[in-house]
Amino acid sequence: MNPTTRRLLARARELGAADDATQPVPSPCVSVCRMDAASGLCEGCWRSLEEIAGWSRLPDADKRAIWARIEARVARTEAA
Repeated sequence: MNPTTRRLLARARELGAADDATQPVPSPCVSVCRMDAASGLCEGCWRSLEEIAGWSRLPDADKRAIWARIEARVARTEAA
């Protein structure tokens, strides 16, 4: 696992463990904006184009759900 993905995964786990709905949910963007043709996900933040495009309009609960999906995607890929 590369260092960028390792940091992203750590942040996803922190957000999943935190039960603080008062704090704004940060963007997973790590400024590595390159889409993987096979998965359809950004190679930097592990989000789909739809998730990236809609991020700023989503409620925090949906943003947290995306962070949970990112964590699952990384874990699934690492287990393969």
